[in-house]
Amino acid sequence: MSNILIIKHGSLGDIAQASGVIQDISENHKEDQIHLLTTKPYFELFKKNPFIHNVILDKRLSRLNLIYLYQLTRILKNLNFQKVYDLQNSSRTIFYKNILFPKSKSDKWSSSETTLPTNVSKEEFDKNPVLTRFDHQLMTSGLNTINTLKPDFSWSCTNIDNIKNKYDLKKYIVLFPFCSAHLHIKKWPYYNELIKLIENKYNDQYKIVIAPGPSEIKDTKDINALSILNGEKVLDISQLASLIKDSSFVIANDTGPAHMAAHLNVKGLTLFGKHTTAFKVSIERENFKAIQVENLNKLSAEKIFERMSNSI
Repeated sequence: MSNILIIKHGSLGDIAQASGVIQDISENHKEDQIHLLTTKPYFELFKKNPFIHNVILDKRLSRLNLIYLYQLTRILKNLNFQKVYDLQNSSRTIFYKNILFPKSKSDKWSSSETTLPTNVSKEEFDKNPVLTRFDHQLMTSGLNTINTLKPDFSWSCTNIDNIKNKYDLKKYIVLFPFCSAHLHIKKWPYYNELIKLIENKYNDQYKIVIAPGPSEIKDTKDINALSILNGEKVLDISQLASLIKDSSFVIANDTGPAHMAAHLNVKGLTLFGKHTTAFKVSIERENFKAIQVENLNKLSAEKIFERMSNSI
């Protein structure tokens, strides 16, 4: 039995996307121990993943913090990893590789860099959909891939009957109208107009709910929907996953919850402007689709409502 390391720091959408990759790595290493290096927001979440035996916390302190760097590398070196699967593919993980396994190739350290196709630049390769890139990385590393292209994030769910009972949630539509302040280009501005259209057609058939993040609570007053909390706290990732999983439909900006919904196999729509493409981020699934426009400010509530009504 050997130790295998997977590195996945974040973000939330990337965590959901990586579910199939992690499952394939585990199923190709059935006799080995699977360890995963991640950051604090996802440390407890990954402990629920049935394909991981041990979760290691990376505080991601400054690379100039030599004491922390020494402590982390000592932990990793003591586990004597047979192979590392770098699913983060960042400058930080390249830095770790240069410390832990300098000059190693894909037989020891599997990353987008060490498995890059011959005669293809990294810039050109990165234009491919993210799941296609993961699939190539694993196959080039000698693994059979069954789940990489169809991630299943349902392992993250937990029981939220107490929350659903408190808000009397039976049939409901979840909206995710927010986004990070520095990513305002991702924000579609007409959620209240959409809510009116839904209420006018369906009356009380569906409750319309939102689930704010920690920095979004103050903004819930601007959306005419029921805000779902766990007491006075926002839902954690597992609770949010369950809220999404049990919903009738999800409509979201291109944020982490949209990727969660896609890989929880729920019906829904995500709205893309020109910041990137749904194709590149591999978000469209059998039930979860994307609307791509040049300018989100010109995407009408009526168009979203029509697409939802044809799918719900």
